Parts: sequence; structure tokens; C-alpha cells
Amino acid sequence: MKQVAGLIGGVALAILLANGASAQVEPAMLADAVKSGTLPAMSERLPKTPHVTDLRQMGRMPGKPGGEIRMLMADQRDLRMMSLYGYARLVGFNDKQELTNDLLEDVQVDEGRRFTLVLREGHRWSDGAPFTTEDFRYWWEDVANNKRLSPEGPPPAMFAGGEPPIVEILDARRIRYTWKVPNPSFLPALAAPQPMYLYQASHYLKQFHQRYAKAAELAAAVKSVRVRDWGALQLRKARAYRQENPDLPTLDPWRNLTHPPAERFVFERNPFFHRVDETGQQLPYLDRIVFNIATAALIPTKVGAGDSDLQARYLSFENFTFLKSAETRQNYAVKLWRNAGGSYLSLYPNLNAKDPVWRALFRDVRVRRAFSLGINRRDINNVLFYGLAKASGNTLLEGSPLFDAATAHAWTQHDPKLANRLLDEAGLHKRDWDGTRLLPDGRRAEITLEGAGDKSDETDSIELIVDNFRTIGIRVFYRSAQIVNLRRRILIGDAILTLWQGLDNGLAGPDMEPDSLAPSNPEQFQWPRFGQYIKSGKAFGDAVDMPEVKELSDLLEAWRKSSTRDERTGIWKRMLAIHSENVFSIGIVNGTLLPIVASKHLRNVPDQGWFSVQPGALLGVHRPDTFWLADRAVGN
Repeated sequence: MKQVAGLIGGVALAILLANGASAQVEPAMLADAVKSGTLPAMSERLPKTPHVTDLRQMGRMPGKPGGEIRMLMADQRDLRMMSLYGYARLVGFNDKQELTNDLLEDVQVDEGRRFTLVLREGHRWSDGAPFTTEDFRYWWEDVANNKRLSPEGPPPAMFAGGEPPIVEILDARRIRYTWKVPNPSFLPALAAPQPMYLYQASHYLKQFHQRYAKAAELAAAVKSVRVRDWGALQLRKARAYRQENPDLPTLDPWRNLTHPPAERFVFERNPFFHRVDETGQQLPYLDRIVFNIATAALIPTKVGAGDSDLQARYLSFENFTFLKSAETRQNYAVKLWRNAGGSYLSLYPNLNAKDPVWRALFRDVRVRRAFSLGINRRDINNVLFYGLAKASGNTLLEGSPLFDAATAHAWTQHDPKLANRLLDEAGLHKRDWDGTRLLPDGRRAEITLEGAGDKSDETDSIELIVDNFRTIGIRVFYRSAQIVNLRRRILIGDAILTLWQGLDNGLAGPDMEPDSLAPSNPEQFQWPRFGQYIKSGKAFGDAVDMPEVKELSDLLEAWRKSSTRDERTGIWKRMLAIHSENVFSIGIVNGTLLPIVASKHLRNVPDQGWFSVQPGALLGVHRPDTFWLADRAVGN
């Protein structure tokens, strides 16, 4: 059974022929190398069955190769952005949250537990070396199962039912992974923004591996790079996601040419990139993308001064008016995309709070619902986001195939009368002289709301929330803390109520693991110690002792054993329903807007889109390899 959509084999070639593959133009920057014979012609560089991008189907225009654009980044850690923006994965999610083939020509899935991956014939790394199943064997045998390089063993997604797969190299283009039970986490892990890399450039990295390199040469390399041993050397040289090593061959659309540290990083087109447009023109269209390093706080100002041709990172909605004012002068366009988080901000009652009274209250669903009903989301939306966001719980967005309006709006209406009645029923019917409720032990219902406090709109939200809660007899005081200290306080139960962002992925589909809806790690602020218990294999934290939360845990395990998309869809919907009805986190608004600045010379940048790490890899799902420059050859 095939589960992954995509254009493959003869279909791709037919599309190219129908649209005139003769329209191919050799990028000018490569023409001399092709003419001299140091680089093969485009037809020889491409795989036999390239990945075909039908731009007209996407509502875009086929472009022309060439040119350079600039972006601004805060430091060299942002080099990883190019792995996200390029979004070249074995399989990837499209804008409908469906898995599609990308680097792979085909994926054959049987019983949800047997996966046969088929590579594209003639596919090459950026240095021209063949991309084959030897690169997969090398990673599995010599990296993932090497104690020095992977002390904890292969990644979690390589286990199903507690066991790793049987790995079979069928030939140079086909490799098979077989588990005894279904492994629905496998393909989504390959498509993730920070993917599970099943392969490495073995022809390059073997020179740094103890198993393959000559001892004297390896020792000399360790000494030259000034690292502890060969393992540290291998790990440093192999960082595909960070792109810090310009010598490391890549399959991404652009390759880094600059060794860090630097103030300017140049990414140049990969001449062997596997994607083409419907005319047969090799992608990416752009020759170069340049990262200029600047102080994060100054980036909006520098963008407004015309120092970036495409910018999303380090901009926020509060920069919109300023950026818009310079639009004509700097000849750029300011587009508004939506944030794809489940909620821009959410309140997290700590079900593992150390204070026994507050812990018991927050485990009463009536209290959590009352807190949600007490918030005037319409006011917050109007004051902070000019009414352009959407009042919602912390759940999935309308762009998700799993979206349900009833789930999104459960317990989100502003209803102080119902909130007061629920709190009375929960045992908080006594009040102090000023209307503040009294806790069962006689204390005033005063609670500290803790957060990072690093955004002005967060501070403004807090003022409105404090006023809202006063009307239902709850006094809230805000305290900001450094993130490290905040996480520690939440985990040990000192932080009772936290203000933080909502679900990372508000556009999830059924093939994405619903681990954010059930205890799975200690950084889930509503049940940190439940999450720690699960993450540590029951060594630390607290066992789940709430029936509703236990059901979520059981459903997550059921998803991890599912073999069909229908099963996964049903599990997701049930988990979302439980989550919203029990209000384990209190969402406020979602679908907030973010300015995206693009030069008016840059084509195919969508006017509207979603901007998020999960699942869109920021710009990645919008395919920057299809962006192209008109009327200008080089950024200035």
C-alpha cells in the first residue's frame, strides 16, 4: 500500500514534455563551468526522475534563474534557518498537511510497519557524488548504532513497540525498514522541520570515522580542529541541520560557502538540486542568499531602511506600522501572514502545583472552565491585534484538516456570571471585604501569574487579564522570570499559573504525533511532573492520577500503534475534544498576524500564508526555491 503522494517516474517526465522541457536555461553562474566541462550540463545533473513542482497549480509563475537576495539574522545559530527555508526532506508536508515525496522517488508502506524507500536514479550530492543507500547504511550502522557518536542509540522514531527495525539494503536505490508493529511516527519524523536524518554523506564523512580513516590521518585531523577525539570531530563535521561546515555536501537547494564565525554568510545554489518546475527548469531560481548578521533589536529598523530583500524572522506585529510607512520609499511590500500556533498566549494551571489547595482546585474542571470564561478575549483581540486575530481556545486552527469550530470555541465566551457560579459550586463561595474569594483554608484567592515577560503585547495582555479576573473574585499578580528559572519553578510546583505560548502546531494533521495533547515531557506547563514521569520512563516525576489525563495518555499510545490514517484521525479528534472540554490550557487568541517584508522585485512570495516552525518550517512550506527576481540581477 502506498501512503505518500507525489509525482514520480513517467508521470513527472510526461509533465515536463507536455510543458516544454526545452525551456531549460542554464543558470548564468554555472554556464562557464558547464562550458569548460568541470560541471555536467543540467540534463546530466538532474536525477532521471526529478521532483516536479507545478507552479501554475500553486497559483504562481514559472521564473528565471539568477540573482541574489539578502536577509538579516541575529547570530550564526541562525544558519539552521536555511535548512528550514530549503525544506528538502525525504518526504515533506504540503500546505494541506499531507505527506508527499521529495528527495525520495517513492515510499511503499505495508501494514503501517514496513517502509520501502526508493531513491531517485542519478540523484547526487552538491559535490556531484552519488546519493545512494550506502549513505543510509552508513548512518544506521556507523552513526546511529555507534556508542561514541550516539550514546543513547538511534532516535526515538526508529523504535516501535520498544524495538528498532530490521534494516535491509535491497540495492543502491532501495532500502527497507521493518518493525514488528506499526510505526506511524516514522514518516512524520522524516518530514519534520528538524528532521530525523536517515542518511549522511558517507563519501565525505568516512575520512573522519575511526572505522574507515587511517589512524595517523585521523589523529592529525583531530589535532588540527582542536577537538577531544575522533567522535567530536565526526559530529562537528556532520552537522547537516546547522550548515556550519561548508565542506559538507548537502541535498538542500543552497549550500553554505562561509566558515563561521563571520558577519556575512553566503549560500549558493546547489547545482545538483533535485527539483524542477513544470517547464523543466532546475530549481532553485535564486543563485545566492546572503545572511547579514545584525543585533536582533535593530533588525526591524534595518529592514525599514532597505537592508533586507526578504524578512520574516525578528519581526512582529508591532513593527507593522513602521514597516508599512517605508514601503514605497524602499520598494518593498509588507505582507501579513498568520502565526500557526494553537494560541498566541495561553494560561497553564499547574495540575502538579506544590500548594495542595490550588492543586486540588485546578484539578476541578469547574475552576479551569471558570478561569476561561472570565477572560474577555474580544477586548484583548481588539486592543492588541486590532480585531484581526481570532478568539479561541488553545487548539487547532481553521487551516488544519482536523479543525472543529465547537472544539475551538468551547468555554471561550466571556461569561462572568457563569464563571462566578462555577467557582461558587467548586467551594469558593466565601468572599473577603473587597469581593476577593476565600480559599477553603481561609486564604484570599490571590495567585501569581508567571511568565517570561519579554514582549510588550504580553505585558498588555496581562493587564487586561488581571482586570478580567478581578470581576470573578480572583486576584492575579504578575511576575516575570528568566526562562530557565521559570521552567524549574513550574517543574517543582512552585509556579501555580503560567502565561506561555499555546500549541506549537495549530495546523496539525492526523499523521502528526499528538504528543502535545498528552503528558510526554516535563516542559508541558499544565502537567510538568506527569510529563517528566513519562519522559523518564517512570524514574522521576509523578504518575498520572487523573482519569481524563490518563485517557489522553492511552490515546497517544494508541496513535503510536495505529496503522491507518482513519485510525489516527479518530484518535486526534477524541484527544482534541477531551482537551477542550477539560480546558487543561486556557487559550486566548490565535491566528495573530506577522509582517513579512519582500522586495517588489521578488516574485512568487505568497501574499498570505502561515508562518510557523511546525509544520511549515517557517518559509519552507512556501517553497523559497521557487522565488525569483525580476528586473534586477543582484541584491544591493
